[in-house]
Amino acid sequence: MSGDERKLVDTSGDFQYVVRNGEEVADPQWRSCRLIVTNKRLVLATNGSKQPIAHSKIRLAEDSDDLIPAAAAGATALEVGDNVLLVDAPNVDDFETEYVRAALQGQVILARKQAVVGGVVQDDAAWSKARFQLDDGVVRLQFPDGGGLSFEVEDVGTIETGTSTVMGQQRTVIEVEHTDEQDRSVETHLSGMDHHTRALETLFTSVVESREDDYELSEMESQVLMALYSGVSPFEMSDFVGTTPDEVEEIYQRLLDIGAVDEVRVRTEVALNAQGRNMASEAMSEK
Repeated sequence: MSGDERKLVDTSGDFQYVVRNGEEVADPQWRSCRLIVTNKRLVLATNGSKQPIAHSKIRLAEDSDDLIPAAAAGATALEVGDNVLLVDAPNVDDFETEYVRAALQGQVILARKQAVVGGVVQDDAAWSKARFQLDDGVVRLQFPDGGGLSFEVEDVGTIETGTSTVMGQQRTVIEVEHTDEQDRSVETHLSGMDHHTRALETLFTSVVESREDDYELSEMESQVLMALYSGVSPFEMSDFVGTTPDEVEEIYQRLLDIGAVDEVRVRTEVALNAQGRNMASEAMSEK
């Protein structure tokens, strides 16, 4: 292991190939192994042999549900060229997240900070290289000019994936909404090599989807959320949406109950959190 290579996961597990050379394996078999994940590679170590695979050659498999049998629920599907292997690490709570963190840790990606501020596109926001770190639930980007950017993963409200021209090339772009130090809703746009963007999309999508539930907003609740998202003061809310202060208080309580807002003061004042911004964004897109 080289001097700048760091071991991030070392556990027992199993793996099996379900696709080889583009063809599904008729009868895939599990093999026990020692699973080692560093910031540079994944290593499958069996008796007498080691199979190291660089992160740059691995992509998290799309439509992985079709590849993972019910008996292997919880396994992670990885694409390596024309092959797909399943990795199961029962002693790790969420191997996919741990793998994504390892694959991105210390990597140089492309970032455009404050690409959108308060819903307004910032035309002067430029793309730059940035070194990615994820420690203790906080994403940190370090830029060549010495500047930086940090935000909590759990603060991510929405994520969108698209394609755009980045530094002269068509690339996948991950648009991540969060708040800045002034508590404004901002978007940081991230890009890079294909295995970077696939890992970034998986990381942030899992965070957003973990908060989703089946709660259906009423028309008035949608209006209140969209007003908060647009910057309307909680104290001005009843006049803005055309209802009574008591009804607004009841709506705030329901939004507190479903985790869409955080209480700032007892009675009257609340602030949108990541889940609330996500719900407000969805409500606005339906209008």
